[in-house]
Amino acid sequence: MYNGIAASRGIGIGSIIRIIEQDLSFEAKIVTDIEAEKKRFQKAIDDFVEETTVMAEEIGKNIGPKEAEILLGHVAMIADPSMSGEMFSMIETGQCAEAALTAVCDMFYGIFSSMDDEMMRQRASDISDVKESILKILLGVKDVDISKVAPGTVLVCKDLTPSMTSRIVKGNVVGIITEIGGVTSHSAILARALEIPAVLSVPGIVDAVSDKDSAIVDGTAGEVYINPEGDVLSQFIIKREEFIKKKEELKKFIGRETLTADGDKLEVFCNIGTPKDAQKAMECDGEGVGLFRSEFLFMDNTHLPTEDEQFEAYKEALETMQGRTVIIRTLDIGGDKDIPYMDFEKEDNPFLGFRAVRYCLANPDMYTTQLRAIVRASAFGKAKIMVPLVTTVDEIRSVKQLVAGIKDDLRAEGIAFDEEIEVGCMMETAASAAIADLLAKEADFFSIGTNDLTGYTMAVDRGNAKVAYLYSAFQPAVLRSIRTIIECGKKEGILVGMCGEAAADPLMIPLLISFGLDEYSVNPVLVLTSRCIISKWTKAEADALAAKVMAMDNVKDIMAALKAAAKE
Repeated sequence: MYNGIAASRGIGIGSIIRIIEQDLSFEAKIVTDIEAEKKRFQKAIDDFVEETTVMAEEIGKNIGPKEAEILLGHVAMIADPSMSGEMFSMIETGQCAEAALTAVCDMFYGIFSSMDDEMMRQRASDISDVKESILKILLGVKDVDISKVAPGTVLVCKDLTPSMTSRIVKGNVVGIITEIGGVTSHSAILARALEIPAVLSVPGIVDAVSDKDSAIVDGTAGEVYINPEGDVLSQFIIKREEFIKKKEELKKFIGRETLTADGDKLEVFCNIGTPKDAQKAMECDGEGVGLFRSEFLFMDNTHLPTEDEQFEAYKEALETMQGRTVIIRTLDIGGDKDIPYMDFEKEDNPFLGFRAVRYCLANPDMYTTQLRAIVRASAFGKAKIMVPLVTTVDEIRSVKQLVAGIKDDLRAEGIAFDEEIEVGCMMETAASAAIADLLAKEADFFSIGTNDLTGYTMAVDRGNAKVAYLYSAFQPAVLRSIRTIIECGKKEGILVGMCGEAAADPLMIPLLISFGLDEYSVNPVLVLTSRCIISKWTKAEADALAAKVMAMDNVKDIMAALKAAAKE
């Protein structure tokens, strides 16, 4: 049995076909005919754009528009002057097209892969995919066509790229196993959209198996079985039928309120990264957006986005959500998330450095532009402003003062906005948990970011394998912080939500019900699952379990107790 990351739920049973990486090595020659080399490179880019656009159209038809945007993002990436322009500049110095492409892509790969945010690191995977696709065109290497695999196929590869995925025939592929990729990687996103069970980041799996080996892919537990014994196979055939039955049962939660077993009303919101993602939130029956990551407007640009550019993006999301709440997190960037045009200074410890609200308040012109765009957009729906990385009361006060000044200006200009727009704190630091009672008197709402709250509370870099055992939202210190934040918010009568991954964890949900969490913001595809799990717990049952768990002093015992009580 092999372990990996559970990326797309379900049980897949079938026969393996490996996708072996092709040789893309080349000799870095010095070219003398610069113009001819530039034309050769431009032809490769044009071919890439044409092929990728066609693939995006296929994904749009067969999977969905959101997933097609992944490939269209690749087209936009190579069109970015900061990328392709640098490549042409290198060719003008005598570098061959392959060398120029590789050098520039590797530079951007290094920038993005070093970032702490998983979704930022996904940009590195995109750049790698673009580099590989254009290299294949330059070298005349034909891409692997997986459209003709037989029904019952389990694909095994180093990474499932969007270009590969565009050729998958859903009925033929029953499982996916890769050596790299995380929960937010495009491999995972596309596998979930196709509803194909997937386990990612299984070390050395390509060399460990052979074509025609039989395999079980447990995309819920993150487990892979190769050539399983008969009794194991029988167990998973039963599990697969149970999973299919549960999936059908989830459909009855479409259009229903989110209620506990004893009728307490809660809300399940969605986390999104672009305005287009709001459509997915609606399709998945999200009751609102608990986290709109606005930094993507900055990451996907070659310049600071203007007020109007930001306004249009926020307005689009608000109009798409048709009156449902959209909580927009202001720019959460700096230090570990570098943007070339913003000239960040290198820091020895960027995770404890000049980032998020600290950077924004020190750059009031840029921040006021963003806040003004959000306030203007509030005229078109129910917008809320969320401030990231808050550690002091002064920070939230300062943002509220900026918003008050913006309101005065908009009134004078006769521009409509929501007079009641709220400003809240993202509770994701040990400091914010420690002063939650003080922040609750100033903030209009709280939203708990469990990913960073866990890291900062446990003093753990989640990318460091040596201390990864400490990185868990079920650590007693983290659970106590979560409980304290919720209690302080409830005492002051403000709404408390959670937009970290723990909000959708079936083991965490009963604890959150007991603590009094109002809003659970999850990946759109987990809305119905979360609503279903919430519906199985009464407050009394959740309280009894929480009392037992909160008296424990270690993760092992806590997890055992929660698993024993689970109601999936």
